[in-house]
Amino acid sequence: MTKKHIFIAVDQEIPFHDVDSLDIVWHGHYVKYFEIARWALMKKLNYGYLDMQRSGYSWPVIELKIRYANPAVFGQIVTIYAELAEWKNWLKINYVIRDKQTGEKLTKGHTLQVAVDLQSKKMCFESPAVLFELIAQSLKD
Repeated sequence: MTKKHIFIAVDQEIPFHDVDSLDIVWHGHYVKYFEIARWALMKKLNYGYLDMQRSGYSWPVIELKIRYANPAVFGQIVTIYAELAEWKNWLKINYVIRDKQTGEKLTKGHTLQVAVDLQSKKMCFESPAVLFELIAQSLKD
């Protein structure tokens, strides 16, 4: 039996305002590309940012790792893949950015997010039940 995955792929054209004088994406913009894919992934789970707030939790990023393999350049269309890898005590989302045309890997990384109770402002040491319910529903589909 194979493990089901919760993932999404988002295409993004590299805009002029993200590149330096050599037409290469400035390294800090990859965080934005991860965020674009994370947003789409969480919307797919029906747990976008407003849904999180309504459920009584925020999910700040507590760790970010990026490994650059090849540069993205102005006008290039890339595909950003995001996969929910862990969710018991935190959300771990793995990312890979590839050239859409060739499939060449450009960048990979991950983020860790933890639930924070909006009333008490305290970090939760286990993800809240609402997250488990939404993931279980997604894995059924």
